[in-house]
Amino acid sequence: MIFAPRGYNLNMLLSSYKLEKFSQEFETKTPQEIIEWAVDRYSPYIAMSSSFQTQSMPLLHIMSQIAPDTAIFFINTGYHFWETLLFREQIAEQWQLKIVDLYRDSRWDVFVRQRMRSLPVEDPNLCCFLHKVAPMQKALKGYKVWVSGIRRDQTSTRAQANILEMQEDGLLKVNPLLNWTKKDVQRYLEEHNLPKHPLYDKGYRSIGCSPCTIAIGVNDDERAGRWAGRGKVECGLHTDMFRKKDISESKLEFHTDLSNMDNAGKNDDEGKV
Repeated sequence: MIFAPRGYNLNMLLSSYKLEKFSQEFETKTPQEIIEWAVDRYSPYIAMSSSFQTQSMPLLHIMSQIAPDTAIFFINTGYHFWETLLFREQIAEQWQLKIVDLYRDSRWDVFVRQRMRSLPVEDPNLCCFLHKVAPMQKALKGYKVWVSGIRRDQTSTRAQANILEMQEDGLLKVNPLLNWTKKDVQRYLEEHNLPKHPLYDKGYRSIGCSPCTIAIGVNDDERAGRWAGRGKVECGLHTDMFRKKDISESKLEFHTDLSNMDNAGKNDDEGKV
């Protein structure tokens, strides 16, 4: 079933049948064609997320050519490498991108500052929920489409994804690069002479927050340096965690006892993050 949030134009929403039909058809379409379809149908209610690493460049470049006014969400966790922040500024200025910085709810500030060093190591799922998942959930309210750069060859979870995915709240997630491989990414980078993240040639082929990212070998999987040794391969943006709007629904995934946190991180009307 597809839910129609208040304010949505019912004529713009896809039926389950059409959603599956379009998604199947898009398996043979280019990322440009998929994005053009989404822009034509849903603009200006489209937002894209980006981590501004090397593999982010193709989708950012494509979006800047097709819909340069699209909001680009950058999750500023407070744990980024300085090189990532400087690279983001460089690309934003050169390509005239409309960057929107996302931050954790300020009601979690004291909690996080008391555990600034330990939280990413001892409870990475909670850290990702507070700094990535919850801010993205909040930012996407009011939008109809979320454009993501995930690929099936990245993780086993992403391998099961579809190009079009309707969320329970009516948000349509569009994954234009889903069928691309790292070779496709490299080819696009070379064909368009796109810049690389400053740490890419130092072994950081997939870059997230500094406490949870290490350099890897030439023959390693490109995401092997993310949360290495912690039994974690996803931040939660592209898993069931993102569908859980209340932090209590994800508490079994956390190591930290949040029972004494009262109303930290909850909104005023429904007690949701």
